Amino acid sequence: METPKLSVLPYKGTRDFFPDEMRARSRFFDSVRRTLQKECFEEYGGPMLESLDLYAAKSGEELAKEQTYHFEDRGGRQLAIRPEMTPTVARMVAEKIGELNFPLRWYSFPNMYRYERPQRGRLREFWQLNVDVFGCDGVEADFDCIKAAVDILTDMGADASMFTVHINNRRFFNDVLASLTGFDAASAKKVSKIVDHKGKVSREVYEKELTDLGLDAASIQKIDALYDMDVGTATALCPGSAGATELGDLFDLLDKTGLAPFCTFDFGIVRGLDYYTGTVFEVFDNAPDNNRAMFGGGRYDNLVGLFVNNAKVSGVGFGMGDVTLENFISTHGLLQAAEQKTARVLVARFADVPLSEYVALCDAFRRVGVPCSVYLGSKKFGKQIDYAVRGGYTHVAIMGGDELAAGQVKLKDLATREETVRPRDRAADDLC
Repeated sequence: METPKLSVLPYKGTRDFFPDEMRARSRFFDSVRRTLQKECFEEYGGPMLESLDLYAAKSGEELAKEQTYHFEDRGGRQLAIRPEMTPTVARMVAEKIGELNFPLRWYSFPNMYRYERPQRGRLREFWQLNVDVFGCDGVEADFDCIKAAVDILTDMGADASMFTVHINNRRFFNDVLASLTGFDAASAKKVSKIVDHKGKVSREVYEKELTDLGLDAASIQKIDALYDMDVGTATALCPGSAGATELGDLFDLLDKTGLAPFCTFDFGIVRGLDYYTGTVFEVFDNAPDNNRAMFGGGRYDNLVGLFVNNAKVSGVGFGMGDVTLENFISTHGLLQAAEQKTARVLVARFADVPLSEYVALCDAFRRVGVPCSVYLGSKKFGKQIDYAVRGGYTHVAIMGGDELAAGQVKLKDLATREETVRPRDRAADDLC
């Protein structure tokens, strides 16, 4: 019986990245890094494996038990492949809390794994940008993260017509619910879960879930009215709320710095994870064929304190997944101008020239910053040209025995098919 062949397809919810796809990914990864580095955020990294308890305690039981890839190692420890980065960075801050220079402005771009149903914008393996500010209690840190998110997208060529930052505040959410319904913090948390997924269920299911918590039709109507309010009208309902003050200060700062056109108040934004405590926000793609939340984040003041007794280190940040970012870039045709064709040289080979001479010529191009490689193999010159064209090279360097003896190189431009003869020591002129 013939042995079954292994599948050539990747595991469900994961992707292969061939060179063309990696070039596109590198463009937007590089764009993100340039934006954050010019704003003085510093890059960090963390382990792929963490204790499962870390996610159960910091992210909620649903993420820990239902969405993680977890297992028991040979030492009997319960481990998980990271489904998100915020618990890890909070642990790292707690680990070095006495040595770090606060406020911290950190970012990372690691890959994650979540066991969930793959769909548009959501896969099981994904890369997620994480941007965090630690050690600043004021709304300026919230503003700094929102500004970074806006700058990342505008530096790619996006404008205010393409995306909107929807902003709310968990403290304000809880205080308004207490004012309208008399609910305590625990009950408000249950309502927040229903509000968080209201766009994913029918109106009937939404109302039934709220009714099951004890809300009557009048209370549901009052909550519904909040979804259409601007920030001034909404915060006036609960002027004594610390969250209302934070929202007012934040939107005032957004207005004065020119970011108001990118932002809107949205009482329906609460974020599903348990650790958010203040400002929360989500960034929506405004394109009709991709109108969805791309990424979001918020303030999580209590997270570091769970690792170190009496630690008071506030945090605020956001996570941006590569899948939704790629969809946004593709939908709006961004970063295409960034695909500028830089010189890329293939050194052709002939039988009458030693390989070492070609290696030396290739190194000469590389030393001045021109990407270059020597053709591997011994095919005819025409086949080498075909290889260069298909491989995205812009030029072919030609040095046969006669050129070697004369100290010259012919440089063939593959776009124009023109050849120029150059001194060997000036072969890279005008290419770098």
